[in-house]
Amino acid sequence: MKWRIGDVTVTKIVEMEVTGGSRFILPQATYEEILPISWLQPHFADERGRLKMSIHALVVEAPGRRIVVDTCLGNDKEGRRIPTWNNLNLPFLADLAAAGFARESIDTVLCTHLHVDHVGWNTMLEGGKWVPTFPKARYLMGRVEFAHWREAHERPDMAAVFADSVKPVHDAGLVDLVETDHKISDEISLVPTIGHTPGHVSVLIKSKGEEALITGDFMHHPCQIARPHWCSAPDSDPEMGQRTRERMLAELSSRPVLVIGTHFAGATAGRIVKDGDTYRMDV
Repeated sequence: MKWRIGDVTVTKIVEMEVTGGSRFILPQATYEEILPISWLQPHFADERGRLKMSIHALVVEAPGRRIVVDTCLGNDKEGRRIPTWNNLNLPFLADLAAAGFARESIDTVLCTHLHVDHVGWNTMLEGGKWVPTFPKARYLMGRVEFAHWREAHERPDMAAVFADSVKPVHDAGLVDLVETDHKISDEISLVPTIGHTPGHVSVLIKSKGEEALITGDFMHHPCQIARPHWCSAPDSDPEMGQRTRERMLAELSSRPVLVIGTHFAGATAGRIVKDGDTYRMDV
């Protein structure tokens, strides 16, 4: 799946897709609450009201740049809170190469935040050691985000994630710590969308009068477009997360922006429009 925004192209590389089993992320999204939001079918929910979600990376090609936004779960990782995310053996790198993106050709890796499903392929297991998957890339991470998770001793699962997917690229000298409004290129910049984590960012693309936004996790699922008060269980500051969603949805509905969801399955991208007292996504 591919989208063009002026001179920029965004390509979706799927690691895994699931239907159902997502109540642990969005506890308010019961089948009974989802079914009345009819526009969620067929891309984002099934006929029973089960949510469809995706874990994927987005490759952004801009003039002179090749950027991977978020690197999914990764293979061979252990100590994950979700048991089925341990010791994966998925063809993500082969799929990336088949799409025309050999890992050595990536010049930038951008992590919208440092949760487990956004940093996994930062590293790969080689000779019993975690080594950078993208050896020629600079890895961009938020300064606040990095500092927070480096000291987050109350989350043993995040300690494992930091140790195998963040620290090795930092120790290799490949990490650039950036601010939440960092400009990557003429076409690509970061937008602070705090709440899900302390340093969470989204990615704004502007080229030739066209705009797109890669969400990260300020919205996990399109149901939060219709119900912005539904907070994700992993949100570090749920109240801030809700305020961020409300602000971003108001902004995005006011102009033609292609919104590309970091965990949105199916069509994945569309435009936010007003829908009575709330919003919907037209794909």
